[in-house]
Amino acid sequence: MIPLHDENPTRTTPYVTIGIILLCVLVFFWELSLGKRVELAVYSLGMTPAVVFGGKQLLPELSLVPEWMTIFTSMFLHGGWMHLIGNMLYLWIFGDNVEEAMGSTRFLLFYLVCGVFAVLAQGLPNPDSVIPMIGASGAISGVLGAYLLLYPHARVLIMIPLGFYPYTTSVPAGLVLGFWFLLQLISSAASGAQPGGVAFSAHIGGFLAGMALIPLFKYRHIPLLPQR
Repeated sequence: MIPLHDENPTRTTPYVTIGIILLCVLVFFWELSLGKRVELAVYSLGMTPAVVFGGKQLLPELSLVPEWMTIFTSMFLHGGWMHLIGNMLYLWIFGDNVEEAMGSTRFLLFYLVCGVFAVLAQGLPNPDSVIPMIGASGAISGVLGAYLLLYPHARVLIMIPLGFYPYTTSVPAGLVLGFWFLLQLISSAASGAQPGGVAFSAHIGGFLAGMALIPLFKYRHIPLLPQR
């Protein structure tokens, strides 16, 4: 189930959503320019639980920023084209409406705070992990959680690959995002304590943070779980 766009127009320009997408794309092209040195950049700017939570230290040549700052720098790094495109697609589809519901300044703060909760959800259970965490998906998961409570009945055009035939249909956002969250729970349980791979715990933590924080960040006149 791949979302293509939502039928939920906005009246304002989502400057922060666009800015985050542009920044992530620019950073990714910078990563590509590094060639084989990109691994050093990931260790320097990615969030390594053993460094941030476990008291370990990076080699001096890798310490480009303070350890705590990697919580934020890691949100703008990506491990490949599909990682980048998938994250930016979800942010583009769902970010503009959430930004409009709270304003650009609060949306930026909301996005970063959700990213922090995602890092905590991924890093605290494994504080000795030396595998860097990178990607915007934790923060974007917070946006998805907020969208679920703000616009559960908005229609989303999705594509379902059926062999070589891409079947498209329009379904409620609540179904799309509920299915997405269920998939994260199942994938997290299936992956267990295996190191590396997709940070499912970060997705879950970010999503729940978005749901919990949206009442504090949205404009007062914007209802939660509105009726049709």
